[in-house]
Amino acid sequence: MKSLWRACGVALLFSLLFGCRTEDPEARSKVELPIQKVTVAEVQLSPVTNQIEVLGTVASKNRAEISTKVSGTISTMPVVLGSEVRKGDVLLEISAGEIDARLRRAQAEFQQARRNLDREKKLLAKNAATPETVKSLEESLTITEAAYEEAQTMQGYTHITAPFDGRVTRKMANRGDLATPGKPLLDIEDETQLQVLTEIPEAMIIHMKQGDQLSVRLPSANLTVIGTVTEVAPTANPSTRSGPVKLDIQAHSDLRPGQFARVVLTRKNTDTLTVSNKALVMHGQMEQMFVVDENIARLRLVRTGSRYGDTLEVLSGLAQGERVVVEGQNLLKDGQPVTFQ
Repeated sequence: MKSLWRACGVALLFSLLFGCRTEDPEARSKVELPIQKVTVAEVQLSPVTNQIEVLGTVASKNRAEISTKVSGTISTMPVVLGSEVRKGDVLLEISAGEIDARLRRAQAEFQQARRNLDREKKLLAKNAATPETVKSLEESLTITEAAYEEAQTMQGYTHITAPFDGRVTRKMANRGDLATPGKPLLDIEDETQLQVLTEIPEAMIIHMKQGDQLSVRLPSANLTVIGTVTEVAPTANPSTRSGPVKLDIQAHSDLRPGQFARVVLTRKNTDTLTVSNKALVMHGQMEQMFVVDENIARLRLVRTGSRYGDTLEVLSGLAQGERVVVEGQNLLKDGQPVTFQ
């Protein structure tokens, strides 16, 4: 009899233990999670304007690389890096004694030829000279006059002046250096007339024309300006699959040649999935949203794209018509029942 009671007690104990273990934890968690009030919004297919940015550089419309046409030592250079100059101001002078000597010789020969011609004309009036002699001296005068003008021009090359109002932005030579033809000495740029140089993808450059206006962002100056297209390349570079474009922009005190720029290009309207940006829940680098399915909030990983005001482009993770939580998601847990406010 005692053995019978012992067997019944063991069976009862085992039934109690296994009965507790077979309880569904998910069902228990559902019961434990309270119902949360939330606000939802539908994922919609909306027409949006896609924008891309291309890199550009601010440059002066008027830029000159100063060099000389004659060889000689720089004797005077009154400008320094950053100097503001006016058109006609002396930038540098070159000492070239042989050019000065050639000018004096050409001047003397020209004056002598003119005196000889005047003398022969007087003799011709007295029938003491022939017309052929006078004509020969006239030709000689023309030749010496041309040589004199050439020498004057060569001497003018030793005095280099500013071609326009601007600022010295590069200085590659100093007083005492030897200047040779073609060797860059100075750079001058006009900061009152600026443009942006950029490369436009070949798929978009074919739709671009002179007069088009594009938004230009200048991060270093914290400015956004409107640029007007003035030049468009007729062909694209086969290496980069893009073509050069120039845009005129308004001068500003914070803008300088060489600054970094971003040119905003607008593509045609396309349809894409969008949702309120309030629905996004960040967990580290992961983008998540709560999707409501049969009054149960399900946490789902998503991938977003561009922002359009208070809406967000959805690249993956959601489908059109699904409802996502836009208010109250901060207190939600995956699988929690919800009710709508």
